[in-house]
Amino acid sequence: MTATDVTGARTPEAADVITGARERIDALDDRIIGLIQERAAVSAVIQEARIGSGGRRVNLSREMEVLAHYREALGKPGTTLAMTLLELCRGKI
Repeated sequence: MTATDVTGARTPEAADVITGARERIDALDDRIIGLIQERAAVSAVIQEARIGSGGRRVNLSREMEVLAHYREALGKPGTTLAMTLLELCRGKI
């Protein structure tokens, strides 16, 4: 199988561009996953402190701020992304 077969490109030059860009995307995805894992760990510290002080595990007003931040930065899909991040970092309510 050739690079053009794998990438769907019609020329070897375009296949090279696509292959390089995909490698960069893969590296970015690895960084994003690492940041999400770091965010989840920080969120756990916050939840433990909140619960330890007699508070609730989730602060809904803070979650609304996070949702608004992502929506303002990324539009409607940002809200979906933020909801997914919140779920990953605090679990389902």
